[in-house]
Amino acid sequence: MGKVNELLTKAREKINNEVLEIEKREDISTDEKVTRIIKVFSTSCAALAVQPIPFADIFVLTPIQAFMGMRIASIRGVPVSEEGIKTIIKELSAVVGLGLLAQQLVIGGYKTFIPFLGAFTTIPIVYGLTYAMGKVMDTYFIKKSRNEVITPEELTQMWEETLKRKKKEGKKKRKDIWESRGDFID
Repeated sequence: MGKVNELLTKAREKINNEVLEIEKREDISTDEKVTRIIKVFSTSCAALAVQPIPFADIFVLTPIQAFMGMRIASIRGVPVSEEGIKTIIKELSAVVGLGLLAQQLVIGGYKTFIPFLGAFTTIPIVYGLTYAMGKVMDTYFIKKSRNEVITPEELTQMWEETLKRKKKEGKKKRKDIWESRGDFID
């Protein structure tokens, strides 16, 4: 029992240090904190997306992505409530909404027509989607903290460029993410 408690304590410390209280760290820059948060949540969402139920991803992943947004806001020093982050996601989704909807349809289609392989093939898409969402939210919070305006065109361009780049990265990480899914399922 002592070994289990030790492992749980280490896991709790890691989660606090890398996710829940990362904004308090002084050994890494603010940009590095945000990058780490986006990577952690992108990998986690990609691993969770292997669940085989078509079109369930939006209900599983959206709350996790909203929490990612809250963590980014906290790191950037922008106070935001849970309700506020939902509003921000709606605003940002309106800008990149058609791209997000198309991606969700592709993910659902993969899982409907090729259920087991579909889960594996969604990893790069979900990784890229979550990463792009994180980058767009980060830019939104940076601009908001400076009282600057960001145009829908800027957000759309950032979304498209990041999504394309990070889907490729997700393909390279697919095997590792697939193998890590047991950490979320067990």
